[in-house]
Amino acid sequence: MMYRNNQSGNGQSEKFSLRKRIASFRYAFNGLKILMREEHNARIHLFAACCVLIAGAVFKISTSEWIAVVLCIGSVFALELVNSAIENIANFISPERNKTIKKVKDLAAGAVLVAAIASAIIGLIIFLPKVF
Repeated sequence: MMYRNNQSGNGQSEKFSLRKRIASFRYAFNGLKILMREEHNARIHLFAACCVLIAGAVFKISTSEWIAVVLCIGSVFALELVNSAIENIANFISPERNKTIKKVKDLAAGAVLVAAIASAIIGLIIFLPKVF
């Protein structure tokens, strides 16, 4: 495993490099690939997101409704990524059972749950009137 940072050996920031900025996208996309490959809940979120996107197209939702849908989908995936990162670092730091690590992991999972519930409520607000 290689540690990357943007500091040179003397504590100074490196010069801007377009090549390194492009490489950072590769790392980010790799994170998404890892999320989809290793996290079952992320696949459930992806399925739900696809259903919502299809429903949005079918019901021809407004621009402001699309904004809400995209923000909801983005927030759930962003929090799922942060939750997965926290779980991985926690497992690395303390592979054995630890009460404090469990608390940290439960809090991170709770953040995803709150975003998912809020997103579901927003989805109901947008789509229920269109269905009925």
